[in-house]
Amino acid sequence: MSYKWPVIGLLVLFLPIIAIYIVSFGAARPTNLGVKDGKLAPCPTSPNCVSTQAEDADHRMESIRFAGSALDAKASLMNAIRALPRTTIVTESDDYLHAESASLIFRFVDDVEFWIDAPNQTIHFRSASRAGRADFGVNRARMDAVRQAFAVIE
Repeated sequence: MSYKWPVIGLLVLFLPIIAIYIVSFGAARPTNLGVKDGKLAPCPTSPNCVSTQAEDADHRMESIRFAGSALDAKASLMNAIRALPRTTIVTESDDYLHAESASLIFRFVDDVEFWIDAPNQTIHFRSASRAGRADFGVNRARMDAVRQAFAVIE
């Protein structure tokens, strides 16, 4: 009988952690990724997304400007993305990149997209969490890091 309370205590402690892992691994890749009519998907109303094409200030970030060729800009951008921890490029075309970035502990996946608008020498991006509501500023901080790394490489 004396072992009952420690077991219940451990269950109360570990069940929420197990539930978080289940949510993390159960979040599927969104179907609305990519560029359509010169636009990346809009951010949801939740605060866990940033985009250069967002209409509202809470989600909006400035795009990355580049000089020179789009090919050189893409190479610099790919180097900046590869420098991000736990981030993998999953889709690549001439003017588009999609990467997945996993959080350290719970392995929540964020989808990070880049569209290289060559005629305007601009890189648009969107970084959004797949699961949950809050991201504690992780998506914004990630995109600031990409912008800084891109500036150093350029």
